Amino acid sequence: MKPSAVWHPFTQHATEPEPLLIRRTEGAYVETADGARLLDAISSWWVITHGHRSPRIIEAIRAATETLDQVIFAGLTHEPAEALATALVEMAPAGLDWVFYSDSGSTSVEVALKMALGFHRNTGAARSRIVIMEHSYHGDTIGTMSVGARGVFNAAYDPLLFDVDTIPFPVAGREQDTLDRFEALTRDGRAAALIVEPLVLGAGGMLMYPAWVLTELKRIAERSGTLLIADEVMTGWGRTGTLFACEQAGIAPDILCTSKGLTGGAIPLAATLATDAVFRAHFSTDRAKTFFHSSSYTANPIACAAGLANVAIWRDEPVADRVAALSRMQAEKVARFAGDPRFENVRTAGTIAALDLRVAEAGYLAEVGPKLRAFFLERGLLLRPLGNVIYVLPPYCVTSADLDRLFDAVDEAADLVRRG
Repeated sequence: MKPSAVWHPFTQHATEPEPLLIRRTEGAYVETADGARLLDAISSWWVITHGHRSPRIIEAIRAATETLDQVIFAGLTHEPAEALATALVEMAPAGLDWVFYSDSGSTSVEVALKMALGFHRNTGAARSRIVIMEHSYHGDTIGTMSVGARGVFNAAYDPLLFDVDTIPFPVAGREQDTLDRFEALTRDGRAAALIVEPLVLGAGGMLMYPAWVLTELKRIAERSGTLLIADEVMTGWGRTGTLFACEQAGIAPDILCTSKGLTGGAIPLAATLATDAVFRAHFSTDRAKTFFHSSSYTANPIACAAGLANVAIWRDEPVADRVAALSRMQAEKVARFAGDPRFENVRTAGTIAALDLRVAEAGYLAEVGPKLRAFFLERGLLLRPLGNVIYVLPPYCVTSADLDRLFDAVDEAADLVRRG
């Protein structure tokens, strides 16, 4: 067989085994070429919400191809994009009245950063600093790497990255340090925006913080004239227990980024939602104030049709009940490890469960990471631990029996690690 020419993401080809060939997906499972079924316990990198090949979404994609394919979105529009934008404005936190489409989580954040800087430039404010949270991750483009934590992910590209100001992660018991630092950074009037992952920092280790911290960050931002960007690419569409994580803090950001679950995970699409004030800063007879951003596939009609089908599922079906049920299951099943000396920081946020395996070498490059991944695959489980951090982020159709089998395997893996 001819060797593959594919260069895979986040893959060290010199040490990783050959990628498994997937022939079929359905529900909470993916099936390999030899017929093995793997429980997709990470929703294929956090995108699958209702389950693989959700019938209503797949049918919407099929129907859209009967009349439309890609249409340039500068000077033209189409019904799927118009209808989806209307739905997103209705579903998102109040005040987010404008929808700008792109095609990935990273680009939705790039759009948000450019909107924030454009807002201040066009309104005559000398604000250009971006404030970020320690351990954050917002994507792999230049702008999104710049506003993420510096480390192994982006060390090679440091010459390309711009400087930012950082507030500490709100560690339990020391949350005020985070708020005090943000307030201090806003005093000189140079902060253009604070960008945060609401409630859960994903790639940074599934780190979780309480909603009241986000509420206070928004209060400080408002008082200082700093825009708040909520990166809900991962946390949106029910992952933290509500449609958007911001709801739990009772806030509406100035700009909100969404992708991943926007189409139920079936096809790429992203959107950046903004307030009328942000839009109006770019609305002018002076064409130099135009928002200069696009991608070739902006508002792809087929992707927008998938997004509309996802919205319909949320409106017509008891998705909130499914999310609540999964949230309860995750909390109940991970509770067996609370106080277990093999683990620390056992935690949940809505449908997400995470726990840190105690090892001598922790962190993203911990040697135990690839070994855990291989162990779980042998047991029919698709998990990608973040080094020694094991997290479970499944589709909402996962069953209690599925999770029992998964957490039994986590238990077994911890015993094997302990025995060396």
